[in-house]
Amino acid sequence: MTQHLSLGPIMMDLRGPAIDADEREMLRHPLVGGVILFTRNFVSVAQVAALCAEIHALREPHLLIAIDHEGGRVQRFRDGFTQVPAAGTVHRLYDSDPQRALALAEDFGFVMASEVRAVGIDISFAPVLDLDRGISQVIGNRGFHRDPEATADLAHAYMRGMRRAGMEATGKHFPGHGGVAEDSHLTLPIDPRRYADIEAEDLLVFERMIHYGLAAVMMAHVEYPAVDPQPAGFSPFWVKEVLRGRLGFQGVIFSDDLSMAGAEGVGGYADRVRNALEVGADMALICNHTEGVVETLDELQWESDPASHMRLARMHRHRPTDWAALEKNHDWRVSVARLAALGLDDPTGQLPV
Repeated sequence: MTQHLSLGPIMMDLRGPAIDADEREMLRHPLVGGVILFTRNFVSVAQVAALCAEIHALREPHLLIAIDHEGGRVQRFRDGFTQVPAAGTVHRLYDSDPQRALALAEDFGFVMASEVRAVGIDISFAPVLDLDRGISQVIGNRGFHRDPEATADLAHAYMRGMRRAGMEATGKHFPGHGGVAEDSHLTLPIDPRRYADIEAEDLLVFERMIHYGLAAVMMAHVEYPAVDPQPAGFSPFWVKEVLRGRLGFQGVIFSDDLSMAGAEGVGGYADRVRNALEVGADMALICNHTEGVVETLDELQWESDPASHMRLARMHRHRPTDWAALEKNHDWRVSVARLAALGLDDPTGQLPV
């Protein structure tokens, strides 16, 4: 029987390709509003489509289903899916032939979003708006370019492709993860730059994308001590003063995964979620840690925010689709053929110029 609940502020994951009994109970908890899928949840196109349909049937309005499926090395589903090149594949091409690079970036976003939507997923956490300065271990060529204006142009094209497929975009990682070498999955990166330096480069990309209608932002687990002592996702300054205030962002704010080492200094899982929500996040992610989800559902006291619920509801898929309909879609077939014609043996490499 379908439950009628508002979307809660927690996004959780699943252990495998089917929903376990305890997970089903958690997914029906009023504090849960979304599910994020990983490679371990995928067996085949048909299986994951059935899984998404089952998740959506649990609640009304249905739970948001998300995935990190950017292309390149961050693509959760592969068998049956098009291998989308990494965003940075077009870096050098943009410098010599920007129009072709922008067209390809739009193809990347369109193919990616079309395929994950066709199995029932609402959102992919993409594109990456971090600058590829050649510093970050975890960002690298997940970023489009090292130049802010070029990054904004290419990310805008990628977002246009996503929107053509009926999916809203999520820009990450605010206010910018490209200036630190460390991986926030493993430690809390420290970026020593002043606000003026971050504003002139990293924030320019987010400002442009917000102007273009970016629907959602994911926060960075990075600390900028010259600006604020709290990591960005737990900082009222970065979330309320800068993102909501100075940049005028009115869309959804997601935390990054709160099981990452970059979030450990805030306390236990319920504390991490509470802190993220208190500074202005609409939804907090807990991945790869069932005990953390259970702890949070047991301990967190949180009143539903109608404005936050409305923002989250806008992230639902705009038009119903399925894989059979996708295979008949002329635009998708043409874009897939263009990606195949690139002849990339390594989809994380650079296109020739």
